[in-house]
Amino acid sequence: MQSHDHHSDKAVSAIRLAFFLNVGFTLIEIAGGLYTNSISILADAVHDLGDSLSLGLAWWFESVSRKKSANDSFTYGYNRLSLLASFINAVVLSVGSTLIFIKAIPRLFQPESGHADGMILLAVLGVVINGYAALKTSHGKSLNENVISWHLLEDVLGWVAVLAGAVIIRFTDWWWIDAALAIAIALFILTNIVRRLWKIGRLFLQVSPEEIDVGELRELISSLEGVEDVHHLHVWSLDGEHNVATVHVLIDDEAAYRKVKTRIRDQLAQYEFSHVAIEIDLNPEDCSTV
Repeated sequence: MQSHDHHSDKAVSAIRLAFFLNVGFTLIEIAGGLYTNSISILADAVHDLGDSLSLGLAWWFESVSRKKSANDSFTYGYNRLSLLASFINAVVLSVGSTLIFIKAIPRLFQPESGHADGMILLAVLGVVINGYAALKTSHGKSLNENVISWHLLEDVLGWVAVLAGAVIIRFTDWWWIDAALAIAIALFILTNIVRRLWKIGRLFLQVSPEEIDVGELRELISSLEGVEDVHHLHVWSLDGEHNVATVHVLIDDEAAYRKVKTRIRDQLAQYEFSHVAIEIDLNPEDCSTV
């Protein structure tokens, strides 16, 4: 138990550090983007603002999930808070990316000059800060830390692209590259938003997890000794990580009740469900749930 608490404390600490680094650098980006008149810097500021929101909500979610357990109001616990956090983040990033498009597209055809040296300095700073934050979360054991680490690594690669663009601008004065980078960053953000909203939508609609073949699961339970029929098999996910399964099973031998239930639980264990409910019916009339 103490080891689990220790890892949880480290997870919260790493996410908190990454959050403050990101928030601080986002403010620097906004100021720097306005100073250098770089739309690509401002586009990445929108990206990092989204990361800051994600990190802040992940920090809060990690803390809440540690301190609060399931209760009469939240019978499955607080895992679904992560869905709410993702939805809020997606809305904020959608608005920000749309504004970037509105500003960047005209500049693609009528470029505006700025300060290439300042862009280079900010890009180098972006690589260093995001790289450090990614490193701090890369050794984490929680899903939150792993997702955040990969996201921060994406940010590093984005800043490498901005750095390369700034260097080209410095020696060629091709300021249309700045607008092109901004559009590319905005498209990247919106593509991720669409993917995220698709996953959120599937979770809200309680679509069965992609990694679980429900037909195969039904056949597996049906093939067990003592099982006559399988119905009302429902599989869904609370948050994309914690999956739940419920099933009604018909048997014809009352004496085999416990043995059949144990066999089913043993088979379902390989799926690592967070919660399983098994209803045993002794005859077809026993099942009144539709």
